[in-house]
Amino acid sequence: MSQEFVPDDNKSDRPNDDSAAVSEQEVVLLTVVGSPKGVRETILTLYRLGFAEVGDWSPVQRAANPKQVMSVLIRRSRANGTPPRKSGR
Repeated sequence: MSQEFVPDDNKSDRPNDDSAAVSEQEVVLLTVVGSPKGVRETILTLYRLGFAEVGDWSPVQRAANPKQVMSVLIRRSRANGTPPRKSGR
């Protein structure tokens, strides 16, 4: 899906390229910054949408603005863009 939005001039990195290693992972870092209530609500909303487990986010930390906090999520996906399955599901 993300390839539809970002042009890729490097043809060797395309998911349909047979030379791409299956074990390669794409790493994406997401950061939510805002009021403590806003950050909690955003994390819960993303959980309800099936995007990420609440426990996958980092503990809430102080942000540069003293009235704000932040939390970070690191997403790893397979070379074909699908997230790896969690064990026990």
